[in-house]
Order: sequence, then C-alpha cells, then structure tokens
Amino acid sequence: MATTLIVLAHPEPRSFNGAWAGATRAACEAAGDTVLWSDLCAMGFDAVESARHYAQRGSGGFDPLKAQEAAAQTGGLPEDVAGEIAKLRQADRVVFHFPIWWFAPPAILKGWFDRVLVHGALHSVDQRFDAGQFRGRKALFCVTTGATEAESAFNGKEGDIQMLLWPAAHTLRYLGFSVLVPRVVHGVHGYFEGAEEDALRRRLRGVLDAQRDLMAGFEALPLMRFNADADFDAEGRLKPDRPSHSHFVRHAP
Repeated sequence: MATTLIVLAHPEPRSFNGAWAGATRAACEAAGDTVLWSDLCAMGFDAVESARHYAQRGSGGFDPLKAQEAAAQTGGLPEDVAGEIAKLRQADRVVFHFPIWWFAPPAILKGWFDRVLVHGALHSVDQRFDAGQFRGRKALFCVTTGATEAESAFNGKEGDIQMLLWPAAHTLRYLGFSVLVPRVVHGVHGYFEGAEEDALRRRLRGVLDAQRDLMAGFEALPLMRFNADADFDAEGRLKPDRPSHSHFVRHAP
C-alpha cells in the first residue's frame, strides 16, 4: 500500500477540480492507501513568502533562501510549512489537482512551491535533481483548461499545455521526483448551455469514473523525460552529444 498526498489548488470545492481530487481520494482509499490531503484554498494557505513568517530576521534584509535554511536548522519553520513538509516526507506519491489560469497554475500553488519546498530542508546544493531527496517517488498533475484540446496543442493558439506545465514539473524534478505525463481535461468552463452543457457533464463524469482505474495503474503511467545530471558539462550546459527533451533545455539552433 502507498501513501498518497493530494494537493488541490482551486477555490471552489464543488468545482470539477474539487470533484476530481475527491475521485482521486476515493480511488486511493478504496485501494487501501493512506491519503494525506491539502486543499490549499480551504486551508487559507498564505502563498506569499515573507520575513513575517520567521522569528529570526537578519539585519541585512530578507533573504528567503537563508531564512528558510536557518529556520530548517533551528526548528523555526512556520507551522503551516512544517505541516506540509511532513506530508511530503510521508508521501510515496503526490497528485496535484488544479486549473490553468493565465497560462500557468494558480498563484496559490506557485506560492506553495515557494514556501514549502524549503532550502535546507527538502533540497540543498548537493541534494537536487539526480541526487534529490525524493528519488524513487512520483508526482502527477491532474489539470483542467478552459481551452480546447486543439488550442492547447503544440501548435495551438493557447500555447502547448505540456510546455506551460514544464516549469512546475521541473520544480519537482529538482527535488528528485519522477514526474508522470500530466493528465489534462480540456474545455472545462461554465459558459456552455443546453446540449453542450449536457455533453460536458457526461464527459466530466467519465473522467471521474475512470479515476479509480487511473490510480490503480499509477505505477505504469508514462513519465516525463528530463536530462540526467551527466548530460550537462561543468558549466551546467547541455553537452552537444546529449538529447534535448524540452524546448526549455535545448541545443543551439
């Protein structure tokens, strides 16, 4: 049995994102998994990293990395952050549920990354990428867009959804996670009417019904590909003879 952390970043629990996260929870519980739950909006999670979160403040101004490292070393991390770190350390896998807003995940999820992925606790100069603390653990994004699948394709006018999600995926890769290819449901918005609305509801119901099978086959789901540490030279540049897996890390044209 596994321990699964579910992170939901949507302000409305009755939304499809909320229902989808609930379906993940139900699927994991039915399989006998231990489920940890972080509904960021319901928690009122503060997404803004700031000096006010730390009792000890340096005289030279607020340096987030140094403040996090010092707090991690002295047991002075903010209570909300410490709680999320404890969940991450327990979890064998993490499933994130969120919509795409303005071509990126919601700000509260980015803020969760900023505050919870603490320097000196979950990563360091020597513990990142291939040497990250979360080697052997997996993460999955379950994402909705308002745009159509065609608009979200590599040549779509809304931009390639896989590229829009790459920075968040690379964040987890930095910690050592293996990141699964995201599951994306397109065309989720509240402006359909009549037959189109009925069709949307049927389609979304199908996604919820399929979540149990998706989670049952979690370990066999395909992985995103990232370059290994050995693919880079001493300056951190991709070696000429190594493959490029993303437009974010590529060879010169």
